Amino acid sequence: MKRIYYLLAFVAVATIFSACNPLDNTYKQLGSLPTPVAPATTFSVTLVAADYGSLPKGHAARTALSFQVIDTAKVDIPLILAKNYPTYGEKSSASVTYALSSPVAIKLPDSLNADVAFTLSVGPPSDYTYPAIGGRAANTFNDLSATAVINWLYAKFPNPQPNELHVLTYLYFESGKTASSGTIQTDAFLFLNGVWTKIYRISNAQYASTGNGLNNWYVANDQVNLPAYFNTFLKADATVMLTAKFGDIMYINYRYLTTFQRVMELTFDGTNWVNTTTPLTLSFVKTNGVWVADNTVTYKLTSADYASINTNPLMANINIATARANVASFGDFNVTVPLSATTGWSDADINSVIAVILATDFKTAVANQKFVVTYVAFSGSTFNVTKTFVYNGTTFVYTP
Repeated sequence: MKRIYYLLAFVAVATIFSACNPLDNTYKQLGSLPTPVAPATTFSVTLVAADYGSLPKGHAARTALSFQVIDTAKVDIPLILAKNYPTYGEKSSASVTYALSSPVAIKLPDSLNADVAFTLSVGPPSDYTYPAIGGRAANTFNDLSATAVINWLYAKFPNPQPNELHVLTYLYFESGKTASSGTIQTDAFLFLNGVWTKIYRISNAQYASTGNGLNNWYVANDQVNLPAYFNTFLKADATVMLTAKFGDIMYINYRYLTTFQRVMELTFDGTNWVNTTTPLTLSFVKTNGVWVADNTVTYKLTSADYASINTNPLMANINIATARANVASFGDFNVTVPLSATTGWSDADINSVIAVILATDFKTAVANQKFVVTYVAFSGSTFNVTKTFVYNGTTFVYTP
């Protein structure tokens, strides 16, 4: 009987102690423990064979160990990052170095020089003339303008094949650009993505600069050096580099022996026109739990941009005419303090013209895309200023 009393007494004491334990209420108030938040991490990595091999089946880079185009790299590299770094926190950033495929020799339906290269004659009958077709005006002159030569191609080759090439030697005339007698020139045109497009052509002077000036063509021993040659030519060409941006593709036409006309494709990595022998680097950020290509654009205003400040009607009401003419003339913004009444630029006015320049130069910008813009300012001497703008889906907004 005593044992029963003792047991009841123990249960009562235990119940009282449990009911009086203040920690129970504390735990209930705290609720469940929060999930730890992984910190943001910044790192760099160079892809190796195992990384490419981790891509899903059907992805060409698995076996090629390189990407054919930058756009493919932007889509596939996040798959690699997600597999290799699953616990990295929000806003982590990765600088990824990868291989771009070897220079792409564009496959032409016909590359025989005798078939695709020819000189237009005034005849009779004249090779220059063509009727109006497909809404394009006819040509009755024995010369071609920049517009007329494209129309000529549509008229003469109404059913072109993809990547069809024609190398034309013709009399070029453009009012205000050439003498009234015109000038003889040779240009290459590629039917690219359904449109006739003028592409870059190696000139006689460029052949000569690499020791190929006797015949103005390349031979088998030149093949390995062509990407380096073409990179040098493109970087030295102001008309190319004036607007060159990361990821741009250039198609280069050259003659190979007496027999062929060929086309090579190179991509701009921000510094050089490259192929797989020069690795490329892309930045990625983890946003909403997903790795995405960082589409931030780094851009330095060009001489054409400065000139447009004085000619673009969208800027006619920004600052005053003398200030716009001054920056167009000198290629810098006068910010000397106190500001000149005739040539001075306030921060607000500079931001306004840069917003217009970005809207003109980057028509394919997407919402929330960042643009890091560098321009030249003057205050006794010139210096560079860098600012960040964000496209909000409608306009470019300066973001301090």
